[in-house]
Amino acid sequence: MLYGDAAGAVFPLGRFVPVTTVGHRALAVIDALMRTLSVINPKAAGIDVGSEKLFVSIAGDEPVVFGTVTEEVYRLRDFLKQEGVTTVAMEATGVYWLYAYAVLEAAGLEVIVVNGRYVRNLPGRKTDMSDCQWLATLHAHGLLRGGFVPPAEIRRLQDYQRLRADHISEAASQVQKMQQALERMNIKFHDVISDLTGVSGMKVIKAILAGERQPERLLELCDKQIQKNKSERVLKSLYGVWAPEHLFALGQALSVWEFYQKLLAQCDRQIEAVLKDLAGPPPASAPSSPESGETKAKGPKPPGKNAPQIDDLHALLVQICGGRDATSLPGVADYLWLQLVAETGTDLSAWATEKHFVAWCGLAPGTKQSGKRKGSVRRQCNRAGRLFSAGARSLVQSVDKGLGGFVRRISRRKGGLVAIKALARKLAGLYYRVLRYGLEYAERGLREYEQKYEESQRRLLAKLAAKHGFQLVSQQALALKAAISQAASPNPSQSHA
Repeated sequence: MLYGDAAGAVFPLGRFVPVTTVGHRALAVIDALMRTLSVINPKAAGIDVGSEKLFVSIAGDEPVVFGTVTEEVYRLRDFLKQEGVTTVAMEATGVYWLYAYAVLEAAGLEVIVVNGRYVRNLPGRKTDMSDCQWLATLHAHGLLRGGFVPPAEIRRLQDYQRLRADHISEAASQVQKMQQALERMNIKFHDVISDLTGVSGMKVIKAILAGERQPERLLELCDKQIQKNKSERVLKSLYGVWAPEHLFALGQALSVWEFYQKLLAQCDRQIEAVLKDLAGPPPASAPSSPESGETKAKGPKPPGKNAPQIDDLHALLVQICGGRDATSLPGVADYLWLQLVAETGTDLSAWATEKHFVAWCGLAPGTKQSGKRKGSVRRQCNRAGRLFSAGARSLVQSVDKGLGGFVRRISRRKGGLVAIKALARKLAGLYYRVLRYGLEYAERGLREYEQKYEESQRRLLAKLAAKHGFQLVSQQALALKAAISQAASPNPSQSHA
């Protein structure tokens, strides 16, 4: 059964819908409803992406199959341009869509990537051929909304940054293997010092692998502060059983860890090159105002342990973001800012409002409503959301930040996990305002935040008391009133006289 041509004003769904899967009455209803939808773009295409084949349909027409090798992808590009296609929709399937997306984007086509959950086909029709037709049909009627894909230059930075994050994770697993080897020999040195991969830890590990077994000589390799404050504990921790198999495992883990450090240094050089390409030529130096001089005097925040070794990283990021400095936000240092730029880019106008951005990060509460029933659906944080959560965790123990007081207050009522997510949501909103509108964050301090919170609590209590016909009076006011009345009352002994 055919419902008409896709180029007209008729919904082309029926050309690939088997009649046997639905009843005649339901089919008639679908037919009546679908015919009311007009085709917005008859030259919209849909691509079902696989590892070996690309299934392409234009406005729901009969699919055309292409391979995934480079020559076939170029042939797909030429076919779409020859057919006059202006926009293409494809599902985000693993990493298979990335190369086809880049080729079509470079050809000047509008390419949108959609979430597979939002384009569910009707049951009983799950094939690659029908999927591409369904995508093309929905896209022709303007029913698809593409997800966020950063520009090509930001995707380069993203690839390097994600590869670097993978190297950090793999290097951390080798640190665990070193600790495991020490534990097997009952060497507790890693429990005494704060960081096994620090200067003191590496000196001791390499000396052990070189054959040194005397705890006193190993202690001499440690930092002076460790010798001063932890000498007795270090000496006791370096007595153990020097088993050759565990020493071999320790050496292997150290070699792999050092290898990953070299890979991280190479990634840093590539990231630096991409950042310089994004930043362009350095701007001409302009005379700085006293306020900017004060801000500059503070300097960038200290880098973390896994931060990339890039000269003038802060200046490069400021130049890339048009002079806007996200490190003015508490909990956001240069490394976290670099990771956020790699995930979101520098132009946040892709999200209409701050709430859209927060919801995309997965930090907004999910809602589900069916009639009068309302519920909540848990949102999954994406990479950007997890980065904001990491920045929020760094503020939990802060003693001079208003946001630190906020997270601790929420933690007392709702628990730590809810508090971290609430603060991450607040950080994401502030980050959006800084990069989108150029607003500057001014830290008011913990004391002012607590005073404002107490004042809001007093206003709330006074409003609640007035609602029920009471008057809210502070204890200080009662004590002052009692003192005044006592002073005004005559002394009994004097009145008797």
